[in-house]
This record gives sequence, structure tokens and C-alpha cells, in this order.
Amino acid sequence: MNAANHAPRDIVEVLSEALPYIQQFSGKTVVVKYGGNAMTEDHLIDSFARNIVLMKEVGINPVVVHGGGPQIGELLGKLNIESRFVNGMRVTDAETMDVVEMVLGGLVNKSIVNLINQCGGKAIGVTGKDGAQIRARQLQVQSKEPEHKASEIIDIGHVGEVESISTDLIEMLAARDFIPVIAPIGVDDSGKSYNINADLVAGKVAEALAAEKLMLLTNVAGLLDDSGEVLTGLTTAQVDDLIADDTIHGGMLPKIRCALDSVKGGVQSAHIIDGRVPHAVLLEIFTNAGVGTLITDTE
Repeated sequence: MNAANHAPRDIVEVLSEALPYIQQFSGKTVVVKYGGNAMTEDHLIDSFARNIVLMKEVGINPVVVHGGGPQIGELLGKLNIESRFVNGMRVTDAETMDVVEMVLGGLVNKSIVNLINQCGGKAIGVTGKDGAQIRARQLQVQSKEPEHKASEIIDIGHVGEVESISTDLIEMLAARDFIPVIAPIGVDDSGKSYNINADLVAGKVAEALAAEKLMLLTNVAGLLDDSGEVLTGLTTAQVDDLIADDTIHGGMLPKIRCALDSVKGGVQSAHIIDGRVPHAVLLEIFTNAGVGTLITDTE
């Protein structure tokens, strides 16, 4: 039997494997943080949009939270506005914040909405300022740079952290079969805008919605052990141990802490998945193997 004759059987087997997962997650909320290579490579952009639409079609309620750091940097460069970073975070003065809002709330957000709609979905783009969904406060940063004293607190401007999440608007959109696409911009009580890390926003949105899953797309295969193998299934206790013994460190640590906090906060599971893999979202949800690291609060 040739490869062509195998294809229909393979499709049926995939659908059969997916059936129990579709039944299990129908009616549940899944929050997906979208960024990295999945947002910049054309074939991955298309597969992501199709994944989100298919999730909605089988009864899952996807909520997308997106980043946009490279796009912000590109526009700042075109405007000859210098980018400066402290501890990996962009120093965001009022002028830079205007650009951040233009890029995240406009260009990137509406591009994702358009892609999902072109694939047959019904997406609506919002920022955390709409309906005051994301209440923020300024992030206090202790500099790790050699030129600063260890205890020095650096003002990095309009960079924020989540104070609270209001889910009214998100739930209203989902109930009417829309797919919310959220730009990670928050607002404080005085109306001041803040740029917030998209992973952190996704985690807090997932907690507030009591989501079934939080999925964080990355540019790596998942959480790796000392030998470079992907750790596929972990409990929160195991993740705490891996942080304590420095197995988890560097750039992966904030993402893992975000996933860990969300599960401890009531999200059923968090997934660190490889956004460089086409259809990574569906592979993680609907197949036995998955494509990343799963964190749960149960043994």
C-alpha cells in the first residue's frame, strides 16, 4: 500500500485520538499567550490562526493574549527613538508608551484579529484598558546592572504589573461566540497606561477566568533537564524543586513562574509549548504526545 493510501487512515486515526480530548474540553476556557517565532513566520502565523478557530468550532473557548516586543523595537527604530533595557525590560517613557500602544493595541492586535477572521473565526481585539479589564501598577525594578548598587530601585517608566483582572468583557465576548484577542496594556486608577509582560497577563487572565488551560508559546522545545531532554509532565511541587536546585534558571525562569503561579491559582494545567512547531496548540491539546512541558497541581 502506498503513502497516498495511508493518508485517509492517518487522518481518521488522528481524529479518533482527538475525540476524547474534544469531549473533555468542550465548554472549557483555554488562554493562549501568542508570541515569539509563531508571530513572525508566515506558515506559523497561519497555523496558529487555524488552531484557534478550530478550537472554537469544537466548543472550546479560546482567549488569546499576545506580545509584540520585536514589532515595538522595529517601529521605535524607524522613529529614531532609542531603546534602553534594564534587567531585560524596555525602559518605557511617555513617548515610548505611545508607540507601545500603537503597536500592541493597533498594528499587532488588529493583524491577529484579521487572521483569525480570515480563517472563519469571529475575533474581537481589545486592550486591557477597554472596560478597565487590566488594572495595573508600576513595576518596581531592582537593578542587576554592575553600574548600579545592588539595592538601587530603577524607574523604568510605564512598565507595569497586574493588580487585578476584570473578566466581564471577556466573558461577554466568549458567550456571544467571539474570540477575545487581548493586548497586554493595563491602566491604573488615574488613567495612566502600562506595558505589561504578555506571559504575566495571560497567567492572570487564566486565573481570573478559572481556565482549564494556560498555554505559553515559546521559542524552545519546553522545559529542559540537565541533559537537554524535555520534561513533559511536572507537578507544581516538582517545579518548585527544580527552581530551588537551579535546574530552571535564566530566561526560562519568569515564564515557568508564571505557569506555576497560574496552576497554584486555580488553572487546571499550564503548558510551555514550542511555537516553532506548526499547529503546536492543537498538538498539545488533542494528542497523547503533546509538544511541550505540562504543569499540573496533581500527582
